[in-house]
Amino acid sequence: MKSIENALQELGLKSVNQGTSTGSNWMGDTSTNLIESYSPVDGKLIGKVTTTTKEEYEKVIATAQTAFKTWRNIPAPKRGEIVRLYGNALRDHKDALGMLVSYEMGKSYQEGKGEVQEMIDICDFAVGLSRQLYGLTIQSERPQHRMYEQWHPLGIVAIISAFNFPVAVWAWNSMIAMICGDVSVWKGSEKTPLCSVACQNILQKVLKENDVPEGVSCIINGDYRVGEWMSKDSRIPLVSATGSTRMGKIVAAEVASRLGRSLLELGGNNAIIVTPNADLEITTIGTIFGAVGTCGQRCTSTRRLIIHESVYDKVKENLVSAYPQLVIGDPLDEKNHMGPLIDKDAVNNYLNSIEEVKKQGGTMLVDGGVLEGPGYESGCYVKPCIAEVTNELQIVQHETFAPILYLIKYSTIEEAVAYQNGVPQGLSSAIMTDSVREAEYFLSASGSDCGIANVNIGTSGAEIGGAFGGEKETGGGRESGSDAWKAYMRRQTNTINYSKGIPLAQGIKFEF
Repeated sequence: MKSIENALQELGLKSVNQGTSTGSNWMGDTSTNLIESYSPVDGKLIGKVTTTTKEEYEKVIATAQTAFKTWRNIPAPKRGEIVRLYGNALRDHKDALGMLVSYEMGKSYQEGKGEVQEMIDICDFAVGLSRQLYGLTIQSERPQHRMYEQWHPLGIVAIISAFNFPVAVWAWNSMIAMICGDVSVWKGSEKTPLCSVACQNILQKVLKENDVPEGVSCIINGDYRVGEWMSKDSRIPLVSATGSTRMGKIVAAEVASRLGRSLLELGGNNAIIVTPNADLEITTIGTIFGAVGTCGQRCTSTRRLIIHESVYDKVKENLVSAYPQLVIGDPLDEKNHMGPLIDKDAVNNYLNSIEEVKKQGGTMLVDGGVLEGPGYESGCYVKPCIAEVTNELQIVQHETFAPILYLIKYSTIEEAVAYQNGVPQGLSSAIMTDSVREAEYFLSASGSDCGIANVNIGTSGAEIGGAFGGEKETGGGRESGSDAWKAYMRRQTNTINYSKGIPLAQGIKFEF
């Protein structure tokens, strides 16, 4: 395996990197403010990225507007060819980019490479989609009239992504936007700025070699104020934002005030229901991966395990005996199951949540805490923990972005579904059962109210072929597969009269 230093070199990263790009070109000489990126793995400074000034932002938007006028008229399959070439470039740099994701964010190297694979997969999906983008033929009530609908590009798509998936979520949005004929402006998380710079470095060669108009794929960097510029900018018809529910509500209000569109992927408080008919072996594996994968920092991480009273003690015993076997440490070492939290703020949030569990009457079955000693010098490594709670506890209603798992007992399937649905968030859900009746009830209109509902797999690990997103305070947005592409386009209904008269709809007569 290559070293992180070799990976940084391969990705074209320096000690100080420009953080604003209009596509093939970098800008940033006017910025004096820098974002410093420290790795949660060892606490070391990886590199710095210049923040985008208001002047630079205006230039990016103007360049993107100009590019859109050309890009929208290029045939969609030709746009898809650019995406195909970028997917191939990602294949060439998969290991290096996966290592950067792991080192800058803290997820395991396997998960880092898996995230880059998601980028490659969405490129492949988008290439196929570029030869579809289908509309409908609609039967007209008027003779010798043809009615149909078609889809046109929107314009600039602003993408605000979060630290936990610092590259894949951008690709979900930008690759689909690109084949739809849109141009994009990406603001990555200020906690993982080098990942966005690396993605742009890889893309730039493809853009240059194929004479893609400057402005088709831009990046900017900075804190929440840069995001505010995009949210308030009437030149941007769609803002796709991934992050906390608090952030999403602010973005939604700003964009709605100018009658723009927002695509929101926000918090999740995901549960697995374990029925008496569950396979307890796959239940244990699915639960643990969902709860500790990415150190509990996936929006689809398993937060709650809702267990039938008849199997409660056995499930609890299995988990309590399995947790001590988890190996926590450097995520670049593939022997380790779990890496660190993203930063000290996340650690404090984790510790405060554990204290709240105890104050509210929960019982710790597997204790948490911060790990110290050799290999844990960054102060961001924590123990995954399990708490036995009742559904009424306030802390259970909130999403804690950390490896804390709550065990809740239930009596009937109706009660379990009510517990599952009884939180403000509605992203991912799962049921473990070999009963067709239980599975179908869970998937019915009376069952899970989440955007994702799984049977006999956990809550995390969605494939790109399906539309990804959730309901309620998760925001209602859909990204990635299925017909999520429609969010990036505008619908137009067309009627063509090829008769020699002009008959009106609804039988209206207009003569003179």
